[in-house]
Amino acid sequence: MNKTRPAKQLNHLVFWPPFLLLLLAVVANILVPESFQAVTKLVNDWILTNVGWFFSLVAFSSVLLCVAVCFSKFGQVRIGGSKAEPLMSYWNWFAITICTTIAVGILLWATAEPLTHYWTPPASKNIPASSPESASFAMSTMYLHWTFTPYAIYCAASLMFAFAYYNMKQPFSLGSPLVPLFGERVTTMTGSFIDAICLYSLVAGMAATLGGGILIISGGLNYLIPTIPEKSPLIWALIAGLIIATFIISSATGLLKGIRILSTINTYALIALAIFVFIAGPTIFILGFGLESFGIYLTKFFEMNLFADSMASLDGESKSWSRGWTIFYWAVWMAWTPITACFLGRICYGRTVRQIMMVNFVLPSLFGAAWMAIFSGTALHMEMTELASFGDLVNPPDGSKPKLETVSYAMFEQLPLSVLLVVFYLGSTFVCFVTSADSNTTAMAAISTEGITPESSEGGLAVKIAWGVIMGAVAWVMISFADIEGIKIISILGGFPAAILILLVNISLLRVVLNYKKFNRVD
Repeated sequence: MNKTRPAKQLNHLVFWPPFLLLLLAVVANILVPESFQAVTKLVNDWILTNVGWFFSLVAFSSVLLCVAVCFSKFGQVRIGGSKAEPLMSYWNWFAITICTTIAVGILLWATAEPLTHYWTPPASKNIPASSPESASFAMSTMYLHWTFTPYAIYCAASLMFAFAYYNMKQPFSLGSPLVPLFGERVTTMTGSFIDAICLYSLVAGMAATLGGGILIISGGLNYLIPTIPEKSPLIWALIAGLIIATFIISSATGLLKGIRILSTINTYALIALAIFVFIAGPTIFILGFGLESFGIYLTKFFEMNLFADSMASLDGESKSWSRGWTIFYWAVWMAWTPITACFLGRICYGRTVRQIMMVNFVLPSLFGAAWMAIFSGTALHMEMTELASFGDLVNPPDGSKPKLETVSYAMFEQLPLSVLLVVFYLGSTFVCFVTSADSNTTAMAAISTEGITPESSEGGLAVKIAWGVIMGAVAWVMISFADIEGIKIISILGGFPAAILILLVNISLLRVVLNYKKFNRVD
């Protein structure tokens, strides 16, 4: 007997508030940029000063929760029930996880960030700049920012969404993971409010990441063709438009086609790029220094995760090192997490909880660690042995803004086949942005649409296009009017409301772990 599927229509309460709010932000930044940026900076500074510790608390709680889930009896539960069949192979699943989460960030920050820490470590730690100590600090910090903690944030929320959607038979809503905590009433009007807030948060976080990607690609085009200006709002707009157009085409093919194909190809490309740099670069140093720094990271795991640089405020500094880096990263991950959890949770169908922890938490974290060992280690080795000098790019002596997006290209110049490497790197960057934008707009369209079910899980193409356009517009405006600092500000503003939700989701997941049979509605 065929069941009638609920008619799909736009959920106006979810779609319009965040869409119009973000559109208003774009218009305000264009018409009154100084006033708009002054207000957003004021709010941003207040959040960092007063609740920066909260981001660290939520991030660390996610790590502890994921470790507990890995060793709990809940790990044997299958998402969708005992007879549920997986949607894709392990490799496709892993590739999609990599390319829709941190793959975008590691392409920009794997070289620029460790060099920045090398030249300007936190003052409160009394580490000499450009020293062996600052190099070790920089490398171990890369493991903190790009391995287990960010993936724990994603994984805990994704698991809770998957269990609520498939096993608890709750609606495709971000209120659903809170049902174990507040009951089913949270999926009604409150659920729509939560969805709207999370859509705003993701567009803010995604726009920040897209803005960084636009800078990477424009810097690469300038490297290959010097006549193309490195910083041009017109070039940035063209790049943003091309990314949006490409992911819309990919999105129109559906989840199991476009995203899967692009992610698989790009994961192979990332692995090939890493292997080449590992062989062509300082191989022995990468192995030794990478392992040594990973040991430091593990030894100081608790200290590094909870370091809030509180002493900086006593010296009158408005922005400490931790607020500018670690807390900024946690805000970015958290801004992405609620909507990304919908997407990652959706593709977990047919997998056990323990398999989810392996593919969404453990393996991607190890991939991130290997990537940082290779690229961060190579960049630091070149700087310390004077094979290249990146100091003027990350810490300009004239006080100008750092050119962080050009560091990777400066590093590639020192390796064989540098032009080919840059082309390869640019292509991989582009595909990473397409796949991450594709996956998230797919989830955003579904959240904005009524009548979504496991059997009919795609939102309308028009809704995907609308979210893609507003996301590209926010990214273009922020980098055109506020550059890298604007990107950081909008990440914090998007991450704060998401952090509150993530903490509640973590508590909800803990309740499920402790008594999963009570909530499981499938055999």
